[in-house]
Amino acid sequence: MSTGNRTAARPEPGARKRGTAPPVSGPGASRHGVRLAVPLWTGGILLLLASVAVAVTIGPARISVPDVRSVVAAHLGFGDSGLSPIRDGIIWNLRMPRTLLAAVCGAGLAVCGTVMQSLLRNPLADPFVLGVSSGASTGAVVVVVLGVGGGAVSLSAGAFVGALLSFALVLLLSHTLGGSTDRVVLSGVAAMQLFSALTSFVVMTSADAEQTRGVLFWLLGSLSGVGWSEVVLCSAVLAVCLVICLAHARTLDAFAFGQDAAAALGVNVARTRIVLLCATALLTAALVSAAGAIGFVGLVLPHAARALTGSGHRRLLPVTALAGAVFLVWVDTLARTVLDPQEIPVGVVTALIGVPAFVLVLYRTRSTS
Repeated sequence: MSTGNRTAARPEPGARKRGTAPPVSGPGASRHGVRLAVPLWTGGILLLLASVAVAVTIGPARISVPDVRSVVAAHLGFGDSGLSPIRDGIIWNLRMPRTLLAAVCGAGLAVCGTVMQSLLRNPLADPFVLGVSSGASTGAVVVVVLGVGGGAVSLSAGAFVGALLSFALVLLLSHTLGGSTDRVVLSGVAAMQLFSALTSFVVMTSADAEQTRGVLFWLLGSLSGVGWSEVVLCSAVLAVCLVICLAHARTLDAFAFGQDAAAALGVNVARTRIVLLCATALLTAALVSAAGAIGFVGLVLPHAARALTGSGHRRLLPVTALAGAVFLVWVDTLARTVLDPQEIPVGVVTALIGVPAFVLVLYRTRSTS
């Protein structure tokens, strides 16, 4: 009997290889992670700064990178740009906020995708799996087409309220059905279908041709006409949510082995899921309310970042944010210039790029299953 007890108490051979225990952490692993992360973060930040500076110069007006640098320095209080008011306005009031918002949206959607895929243990999850995008679309359509708010409520505000209502419905449904991971996903699908149907119903029954075209363009994702207020708001929400997600990095690592394993490691599974789902839903709502529904960023970029950093979220989250920011800056530049003077919705370009990547993810998931 004593032999049997010793055998039962002994750790099962090969458990770590099968993913039943968390990876070993320690000074050596920590130093290795820092050595890997610092070059990636530094390179990503430099690439992002260069991408923003170059993207602002691309367009009908002839603008150079030194012009961008001088205008930014002048508006920050360091001397005079020496440019005409028109060129200064093109850089500071038109192109710079649009490019920065593209970076913020790309970073935010990529971070949300990373958290959703880890939290729900689904490699095909993205920020819109909770139906937030569909709810935001319904809110925007109700304001624009039905005139709810009497002009006092903007399209962005309506989209934000609709996104929060949709997420509240998902939480209510998933809690009623038991609160497990698959119930959250199924509740999100149900909410997405419901609000998509409501959006279509309102547009078909109440919108004229001009309203329908404008709403459709926004629903496909558009960064045109954005200002500094949207940049400041979305940047603030991104910063708060990124801090929350980084604070739960070790918890997200534990979720990689399943919620039972995470609970065995001392994680409060229910509270953690609610906190992270609320954070990602709030961030997605803010981004969708400012830029419309931009798909595939949160689906594809996390997988690309994991190929560089591995699955440790303390390194993965910042790299994913930088990759998403750089990616969407160039996607938006392509969308507004490739058919100039006509502009392509950003969501169309991300879909054209993201669908082949999505198929690749499906193929890899099938190969490893």
